[in-house]
Amino acid sequence: MTATDVLEKYKLKRLSEADLSGADLHEADLCGVDLRWARLSGVNLSRANLREANLSYTALNGANLHEANLSGANLRGAYLSSTNLRGANLSGANLVSADLRGANLSGANLCGADLHCADLITCDLRGADLSGADLHGADLSTCNLRGADLSGADLRSADLHGAALHGAKVDGANLRGAHLSGATLLGADFTDCQISGADLSEADLLWANLHGFRLSRKPIFQG
Repeated sequence: MTATDVLEKYKLKRLSEADLSGADLHEADLCGVDLRWARLSGVNLSRANLREANLSYTALNGANLHEANLSGANLRGAYLSSTNLRGANLSGANLVSADLRGANLSGANLCGADLHCADLITCDLRGADLSGADLHGADLSTCNLRGADLSGADLRSADLHGAALHGAKVDGANLRGAHLSGATLLGADFTDCQISGADLSEADLLWANLHGFRLSRKPIFQG
């Protein structure tokens, strides 16, 4: 189904600001379409092509975007809480200040994505590729990041308290001023991380690889 087909099927004049809540658009080709401010809550967009689409401030809460192609898409300020993004391609996507609370992003490709100040509380990011992603100031508290790839990611001032990072790759990441209190870092790879000023109080660092930790001042290790 193309953008033209969607317009005809739902008798719409344009897709931006449209209400398509609950619609079945699985495998639809919506590459580059303008869906700004649209209401897509609960819509089925599994395996849809939304590459470089404009979805800024779009309501996608509870939607099914399983294995959808959202590479290079603009999702700035989008509402994606409890959305199924399992295995989705979000490489290079703009997710600045997006609401992703409770979303399923397991196995998703977020390589190079901009998640600056995004809300990712309780997200499932198991095995996700976040290498090189901008997570500066993002809220990742109580996230499941088991086996995730955060190598080279910008995590300055990010909130990771209570997060599970078992076996995660965090090598070369910038964790300056990050909050990792109570996080489980069991077996995580922190090789060559910048971690000055980070809060690691009550964090579990058992078997973690801390080789090459770069500190300009001591991180907080309060008991």
